[in-house]
Amino acid sequence: MYMDLAQELGFSEQTKLLIIHADDAGLSHSENMATVKSLKQGMVNSYSIMVPCPWFYEMAVFASNNPHIDNGIHLTLTCEWEYYKFGPVLPVSQVPSLVDEDGYFFKKREELREHATPHDVEKELEAQIQRAFKFGLQPTHIDSHMYSVGADPEFFKIYRRLGEKYELPVLMSKDLMKMTGLNPEENFEKGDFLVENVYCAPFEDFQPEMLSNYYSEVFENLSSGLNIILIHPAFDDEEMRGITVNHPNFGSEWRQVDFNFFTNEIDQSTLKEKNIELITWEDIVKLIKRNK
Repeated sequence: MYMDLAQELGFSEQTKLLIIHADDAGLSHSENMATVKSLKQGMVNSYSIMVPCPWFYEMAVFASNNPHIDNGIHLTLTCEWEYYKFGPVLPVSQVPSLVDEDGYFFKKREELREHATPHDVEKELEAQIQRAFKFGLQPTHIDSHMYSVGADPEFFKIYRRLGEKYELPVLMSKDLMKMTGLNPEENFEKGDFLVENVYCAPFEDFQPEMLSNYYSEVFENLSSGLNIILIHPAFDDEEMRGITVNHPNFGSEWRQVDFNFFTNEIDQSTLKEKNIELITWEDIVKLIKRNK
């Protein structure tokens, strides 16, 4: 779909289109403040909000006051942290298959796959979307925390169906599907909007200098067409260290590196040098509507 996306958006066919997207807004105050600063002072041009998290309200206020900044709903069905917990926006009694014995989301996609029913998944995800709308958000897209919508083919169908219902593009990618163990060829449908290249730093690159090198190499080797870099900016402070204890990948130090790299003026200058054009999900939404 939209094989000539660059040309349809007014760029040359060789242009490398890029969305630099901050996941996990709403997770914590530290995550929120780093995300806001990345959007205002750095290269980050899109973000998505975790509705069930304790700091959702703070980020929802920012989104409501800054509707011109591209934002989405980071649909959430898992909580990977050791001591920092959250669960559904709906009462646990309404979606009992989504929670562990303590009433919180499961830590892993595998646990979600084993216990969750499609009925409860759809009910909860729709409630998250409705809550975002209730707070006045104007999302441009839907994506998924830990891409847990890919834990089961039925969950993925729900994900697609919610995008259709609310007329919002959903982040679909062969790279992300493979990460969850689902076969892309069996789960994508004709007409799905697929992102050609999604980049998210692997665990083996979590050391600060290696992580920065990874992002530099991504810039160096971007392909023409649509690319997305998924990052998780936050500050390496006491709050984030407490949240991410015993979780080095996507931990506090990792998130500080994300913030540092994508707010660095030297790194920002490479965009023009590499013929990289930043676009947003809002640009894609307008294009889809125009082509209907």
